[in-house]
Amino acid sequence: MNSGIDALCTRLTDYLSPDQVAAIRRAYIFSEQAHSGQFRRNGDPYVTHPLAVANILCDMHMDHHSLMAAMLHDVIEDTGVSKETLAAEFGDEVTALVDGVTKLTQVHFSSKAEAQAENFRKMILAMTHDVRVIVVKLADRLHNMRTLDVLSVEKRKRVARETLDIYAPIAMRLGMNDIRIEYEELGFHAIWPMRAERIQHAVLAARGHRREMVISLEVAISERLARAGITARVEGREKHLFSIYQKMREKRRSFSEIMDVYGFRVIVDSVDTCYRGLGLMHNLYKPIPGKFKDYIAIPKTNGYQSLHTVLKGPRGVPIEVQLRSEAMDAMASSGIAAHWLYKSDGFTNTSQTRAREWMKSLQELQKNAGDSLEFIESVKIDLFPDEVYLFTPKGRIMTLPRGATPVDFAYAVHSDVGDTCVAARVDNRLAPLSLPLATGQTVEIITAPGARPNPSWLDFVITSKARAKIRHFLKDQQSDESRDLGLRLLEKSLSGLGVKYTELATGQVATLLKELGMASADTLLENIGMGNQVPQIIARRLVPEEDDIATPKLKRAARKGIAIRGTEGLVVSYARCCRPLPGDDINGHLSAGRGIVIHRHKCRNMASEIRSNPDKCVPLRWAEQVDREFLCQLRIALINRRGMLAEIAREATDSEASIDNVQIEEKGSHHGVMQLGLMVRDRIHLARVIKRIRVLPGVDKVTRVNA
Repeated sequence: MNSGIDALCTRLTDYLSPDQVAAIRRAYIFSEQAHSGQFRRNGDPYVTHPLAVANILCDMHMDHHSLMAAMLHDVIEDTGVSKETLAAEFGDEVTALVDGVTKLTQVHFSSKAEAQAENFRKMILAMTHDVRVIVVKLADRLHNMRTLDVLSVEKRKRVARETLDIYAPIAMRLGMNDIRIEYEELGFHAIWPMRAERIQHAVLAARGHRREMVISLEVAISERLARAGITARVEGREKHLFSIYQKMREKRRSFSEIMDVYGFRVIVDSVDTCYRGLGLMHNLYKPIPGKFKDYIAIPKTNGYQSLHTVLKGPRGVPIEVQLRSEAMDAMASSGIAAHWLYKSDGFTNTSQTRAREWMKSLQELQKNAGDSLEFIESVKIDLFPDEVYLFTPKGRIMTLPRGATPVDFAYAVHSDVGDTCVAARVDNRLAPLSLPLATGQTVEIITAPGARPNPSWLDFVITSKARAKIRHFLKDQQSDESRDLGLRLLEKSLSGLGVKYTELATGQVATLLKELGMASADTLLENIGMGNQVPQIIARRLVPEEDDIATPKLKRAARKGIAIRGTEGLVVSYARCCRPLPGDDINGHLSAGRGIVIHRHKCRNMASEIRSNPDKCVPLRWAEQVDREFLCQLRIALINRRGMLAEIAREATDSEASIDNVQIEEKGSHHGVMQLGLMVRDRIHLARVIKRIRVLPGVDKVTRVNA
């Protein structure tokens, strides 16, 4: 085994000092002793794995701390070595890198998914402090993927699926394209071995047929550049198996259609030469309109830069050409690792800056995510490879995932802009906030000081930042609303016992909080408002029967019910089964996690709730002023004739009601039934609308659904 570390140390002398190489050797010896007696599935000593990971990092010219962490990355998790011992032996920097890669094995999780999510969250957060954590982890995962064949088929597919879902997109996000491609090829063979084998055979067969065309095109491109005095490397681009498979599935293309496209990479000395070369390519063969992309002027999110164009070559074959400088080529292959590989600021600033911006966004996600599963879902959303490029009114370029909306754009500009967004102009025209944006559009966000995020935004936003910020706001809003509602419910229950909440002794409340295991009175009120605690029971526990001083008159007053104003927010909802309106007699049912669900008094569902769980039923009444509109459903039996829908819509609009939804069901050739959803203020408003619709010619009957 010493021959392995000797060979690595010989390679390391090319770019590290003797002291640094000696420190890496010492880390290897420590790892070898710590893993003594442990073996890999294939029978090799376990230390061969950290040594292989260190070799992968050596290929990237990573610093000596990263290589030491690679040697030691499993000692905390798999041996008896503690973090304190590791820190005393190798210092805090190396220990922090090792800890960032280490799984949480001492914590109990309710499910495997939760454990994986929490481990991923821990690694991502460590990465936001030091990006080398993820580089070490990517190298660790790469060696595990290279040795998948010793695992069972089920575990092999699980590890490969996780790699394709998480680690390959992360490698792509950091611009580490070589690692990403190897992940995808190995994962493809592990998950779909027969498909991978068939495509591989087809590629080998096609390569022979294509060789002559590839050589002739390569010669033509090279000669054209040479005549213009441009020194360039021209390389034919090989298509990767997984890429071919994805295009066949997603674009519904046959294998022959994909292989009919010839790809070339032209590598020159500078940015200026890239644009000169592009002109020469367009002069050599005709460009196909709409197929040119300038990733030099507008780099991809991961820092990738190149000029892409598609040409119509000899006999009409499509030719994809990428033009880039040597620096850009290194960046395209190694991404953020190019910082260590080339040590030149000339072309790593873009990748480094964008990586830091991504780390910052991950920290924001961590603050706003409720749990690990929500966090990992947000990170997955953030790893979408397809992008659109948008402009602010001042000309600043914003990069967002494809399908992003003006709300996503608003949150990308600033969290405060997103929170107070009320409308958007796209290319100087008012546009819906749910409109998917397209590359090249100029987006202006209109804000209002008192505006707040709308829960319905969660139905269409796609960026993790927007989703996390909206959820965070709604959680805070729900806490405030549930606390307020909880106080009103408890005060109502206490009033029936002749006691005011403010008159309760501090000791009474403290004793109950201790019994319930709650930290504060606010927590208790939140639980009551959310329906997790029954206010009548809490009131009785605070005021035992012997302390009840309420008179029959007080108790009758308490039964009048809580006044519903319509502005209670997320903790009060209106039952869909009966669609209550102001003016209806109402009751409420406490639903765990939702607060109060309001039903009409005669609703069958409410009657069953009262029978099954009377403690959770709350007497309610409408306040004198209710400041909102409510959805109700009308059933209209009518004779089908041209213009009928327009007449009904006109009458509803003239009555100051707005239409929410319409469904029409045919009943024979001349008759039909319309289900009409209307937004109205109260029962009187609804009655006025019904009266106007009922007198229309062709309307047989109008009834309120579930009346």
